[in-house]
Amino acid sequence: MQLWDAKTYDRFEAERARPSRELIARIPIAPKRIVDLGCGSGLSTVALREAFPKAEIVGVDLSPDMLAAAARRLPKILFREGDVATFNPSGFDLVFANAVFQWVPNHLGVLRRLAASLPEGGCLAVQMPDNKQEPSHRLMSEIAALPAFQGKCDDGPREPIRSFSEYDAALSPPCEWVDIWRTTYVQRVNSPDDIVKWVEGTGLRPYLDPLDAAARASYLAAYREAVSEAYPAQSNGAIQFPFPRLFIVAARAGLTKR
Repeated sequence: MQLWDAKTYDRFEAERARPSRELIARIPIAPKRIVDLGCGSGLSTVALREAFPKAEIVGVDLSPDMLAAAARRLPKILFREGDVATFNPSGFDLVFANAVFQWVPNHLGVLRRLAASLPEGGCLAVQMPDNKQEPSHRLMSEIAALPAFQGKCDDGPREPIRSFSEYDAALSPPCEWVDIWRTTYVQRVNSPDDIVKWVEGTGLRPYLDPLDAAARASYLAAYREAVSEAYPAQSNGAIQFPFPRLFIVAARAGLTKR
């Protein structure tokens, strides 16, 4: 799994935090023990702490840089290194995962395993970017296929987002209650560079990291040019950057709603 850089990821802190807050708002239980899988720099963990001030929270991530940033942000919370794909959620009644499972191979199977491990009334809450077909992400692959970059970089282990029915079938059973929805955030940016900066912290990482400095600069220049054409400015000068996301909340039998 890709190891992220906290400083780059947090350039758009408010925008990145919004989906996790909206996911939290749909969680039907008042959990006692929460694991924040793929906690990153702790943005989602902050939202969990605000929503559930009495709960014990543990943050898990593979990136030491992200974990260090999270610990600085929330020094009273335990953060530890771990792999989402193999994590054992025993003892947690809320398994929360914001924007991580798109990087987990066979994530349908992993989500089913996590859900099956929940206690009675336990809950799984997941959000994943669903933007592989958006211009911002299609262009990444198109630039990577150019002769100058062919065979040098790709989108790494990113998993395709499945249909609503596939997630429902994977989670029910073991879950009795499943809520699935899709939201497109229409983000307003000032320039194509804002879009490039956004994806530099996430989707572009697997494309850029294998390249040397010169090739990286060349790739970014080609990508910026393509993004400028794909996202033209409106008459008022603003640029709209649509960003679809998939949300899932599932709970085991015995659910006690808060």
